[in-house]
Amino acid sequence: MQYLLRRFGSSAVVLFGVTMITYGLVHLTPGDPARTVLAERQGQQPSEADVQAFRAEEGLDEPLPLQYLHWIGDVLQGDLGRSYYGDGAVLDLLIAYLPNTIELAGASILVAVAVAIPAGVVSAVYRGTWIDYVSQVIALLGVSMPNFWLGYLLIIGGALRLGIFPVYGAGTVAHLVLPAVTLGTGMAAVLTRLVRSSLLETLEEPYVDAARARGLPERALVVAHALRTAMLPVVTMIGLQLGYVLGGAVVVEVVFQRPGLGMLLVDAVFARDFPVIQGVTLLVGTCFVIVNLGTDLAYQRLDPRVSLAGGGT
Repeated sequence: MQYLLRRFGSSAVVLFGVTMITYGLVHLTPGDPARTVLAERQGQQPSEADVQAFRAEEGLDEPLPLQYLHWIGDVLQGDLGRSYYGDGAVLDLLIAYLPNTIELAGASILVAVAVAIPAGVVSAVYRGTWIDYVSQVIALLGVSMPNFWLGYLLIIGGALRLGIFPVYGAGTVAHLVLPAVTLGTGMAAVLTRLVRSSLLETLEEPYVDAARARGLPERALVVAHALRTAMLPVVTMIGLQLGYVLGGAVVVEVVFQRPGLGMLLVDAVFARDFPVIQGVTLLVGTCFVIVNLGTDLAYQRLDPRVSLAGGGT
């Protein structure tokens, strides 16, 4: 319980820091959001009176620290503000776009795990053979390949030429396949190499040699004994890869024109829609903190030697 309380406290500090940095960077970027928003609304350059009225209405004429305090106070009451465009509540926008991003993140992680664990195990079992070399080369290519480039290749091959999958949009499993493969490939490459190295290290442990000496079949030895221990760093890496998934989702959702938090964030940045940018950042930061906490708990579940009361050591 003490460990959980410490983690919740540190998580709150992290989120507080994220909101401060994001708020400051967003509001210190060049350009005037009042002029940008009003020009979009009116279809022409706004008058100075309109600009001043918009700033006063949105609180942009106040000192930046005071603006932040007002915003964080509203957030603590469950109010993330309203978008500058269409007068929609930011919370409603996040609720509308979040499911598509969660769907993409979950599918990409499934793709990565489904590819990485078998590939890493086979590569470790057949260490030094052509199978191992091919696996390592493919993993290296996966790590080196940019998401947007792979996405366009899949669009050309899987959508335009073969006509199997939709090019853009969301709503069906077919719409999810190409984005999930695009986003999951890089993660699969990282996890494959980690599974291989971790399993090779585990197979050198004395208890594995003892089990092998007792005549335990090699397949049972790898799957039932060594793999469980080897998965400990892999579980941690999967949790840490959430940042990669959420960051990559921005690029992938733009490439496939998939309506999710990534597309919402990109549109808000170009439109200088500060409340939406801050809302998306806060939500992503919260998700990242929660998943990291869950990763710690899963790590302790896999290895009872890890004591939560001792802070994870």
